Amino acid sequence: MSIEDYKGVMIYAEQVDGVITPVTYELIGKAHDLAKDLDTEVTAVLLGSDVGDLPALLEEHGADRVIVVDNDALNNYKTEPYVHALATVVEKYKPEIVLVGATAIGRDLAPRVSARVKTGLTADCTKLEINPDDKGLMMTRPAFGGNLMATILCPNNRPQMSTVRPGVMQKLPIDKDHKAQIIFEDINDFADHDNTEIMEIVKTMKDKIDIQDAKVLVSGGRGMQSPENFQILQDLADVLGGTVSSSRAAVDAGWVEKDRQVGQTGKTVRPNLYIACGISGAIQHLAGMEESDFIVAINKDESAPIFQVADVGIVGDALKIVPLITEGIKEARAAKAE
Repeated sequence: MSIEDYKGVMIYAEQVDGVITPVTYELIGKAHDLAKDLDTEVTAVLLGSDVGDLPALLEEHGADRVIVVDNDALNNYKTEPYVHALATVVEKYKPEIVLVGATAIGRDLAPRVSARVKTGLTADCTKLEINPDDKGLMMTRPAFGGNLMATILCPNNRPQMSTVRPGVMQKLPIDKDHKAQIIFEDINDFADHDNTEIMEIVKTMKDKIDIQDAKVLVSGGRGMQSPENFQILQDLADVLGGTVSSSRAAVDAGWVEKDRQVGQTGKTVRPNLYIACGISGAIQHLAGMEESDFIVAINKDESAPIFQVADVGIVGDALKIVPLITEGIKEARAAKAE
């Protein structure tokens, strides 16, 4: 492998049912930062069937080049055809970096592609930087249950591949004047790379908002003392039009579902308002919410680390303070309505 032959930053533009997955735009934003340090361009690879105007969306979100593989065999995600398509594109265009979202699809696709093109993969990254000395990619991810951050290098193989946790990177502003080169790659040998058949696709609707999409989060930790007390947080979230999330301690205790967890081993969130109730603020939790626009912390311990990142800190019992805040908001709105 001649490392010098590999140039450019490539991202996998995930789409499901004709809708681009949000992490794709975050990958383009981070890819631009990396490409700037490497003096190169950003390429988005779009796989699907009848992709319509999706290449134009990638263009206005900042991709310098969009490579499209449009084939009926890619109508629904199946491992083998998608791996074959993406690996074929990677082998042809030889990018030095490949980024894939750490979604359910991305976590299935990326390791198989990395094996196919004979390189390594760093999974679930939360930080990506270019080493100024050798221009290699430094890929940082949580290790040992989030108690340690490990920076991993891939010095001898290309491309340098990583999956990136959704919600961590920043999107670029939409620029409708931005122009990209759009290339349609003709790959037709999918019959040789498809040994499964989809019998049925079952879709279910969640009755809760994904915490990564919420504008307001009311989050609870060990200080809430019991799962029943999370109803107090739900009442405040309902008044504010938000949703409830939690720290790892509440999830480990079985009080809250895993998909509500904020932190290095949970989800990274950036709401307009984050209210932390009974959360001490371990570094693993702060890493998942410290980029929130406005942070309110309520904790009995005045020396709790959460106060170091809070815009407003309230020292006291969340079980008593949160209901007062909820009632205060209700009363203020009622008075305004009169």
